[in-house]
Amino acid sequence: MESMETEQQLLQELIKGSRSAGRRLYERYGALLMAVCMRYLAGRDEARDVLQDVFVKVLTQISRFHYQGEGSLRAWMVRIAANESISFLRREGRLAFCHNIPDVPDAPDAEPSRVPPDVLHRLIRGLPTGYRTVLNLYVFEQMPHREIARQLGISESTSASQYLRAKRLLAHQINEYLHQQE
Repeated sequence: MESMETEQQLLQELIKGSRSAGRRLYERYGALLMAVCMRYLAGRDEARDVLQDVFVKVLTQISRFHYQGEGSLRAWMVRIAANESISFLRREGRLAFCHNIPDVPDAPDAEPSRVPPDVLHRLIRGLPTGYRTVLNLYVFEQMPHREIARQLGISESTSASQYLRAKRLLAHQINEYLHQQE
């Protein structure tokens, strides 16, 4: 049985311009990067379009990537996928931040672990764009509010409030879903 190709080996082949390495890169990371795009974008078609842009960017900028150990290529590509998704939302004029929170009663602590992953992803995709974007950057990309604010061109307090509102609305939606399942 052939052993798994390391990121460093794959990277060396990509830098040489190997087309088969490009295919292997897609096979290895395509689903992960599609999931990242889907976290930010509401539709599968637009996520596919952005995913294509992600791979074009990765392949055209691969020679600039600085390998820092196993997992660093993956992390770099995830960051590109998040950035490309946010750029898409900006270009489409859909990166808006809600300042009026929907009238949602305070929800008891939600239990997202009781919600199937596909349902949880659907609930997250259903959040207003600004809420969803900040939630994804804070939770999945583990960015501090200062960095989120800088990346999105908003204040740190707006980032924090969007996150809290997203969390509150998502908790409400999770609890509604769980109540319907009982």
